[in-house]
Amino acid sequence: MNIYVSNLSFHTSEADLKDLFSKFGSVSSVKIIIDRETNRSRGFAFVEMPSEEEGNAAMSGLNQKEIEGRALSVSLAREKENRSGGGGRDSFSRSNNKRFF
Repeated sequence: MNIYVSNLSFHTSEADLKDLFSKFGSVSSVKIIIDRETNRSRGFAFVEMPSEEEGNAAMSGLNQKEIEGRALSVSLAREKENRSGGGGRDSFSRSNNKRFF
């Protein structure tokens, strides 16, 4: 079960989250999302628990629990949506066959 955890303190570590979630069962992995530019936490993470029962218990027990002065938001993670378009520096416009740089 993949669990989304938000409203994390910037000081919360992956080890802290693993310890917190381990009180409810086995934890397969913890991944705090890091901002590429600042190399700091973006304030959310994903926790993987192999047991759905333990994952549900963790979500119930930890949602809105205050950790390091912040109330955690803990819920079931959604599947990543496929994002189309957006292009980049070398986008190729199909409508007028021009390259944009």
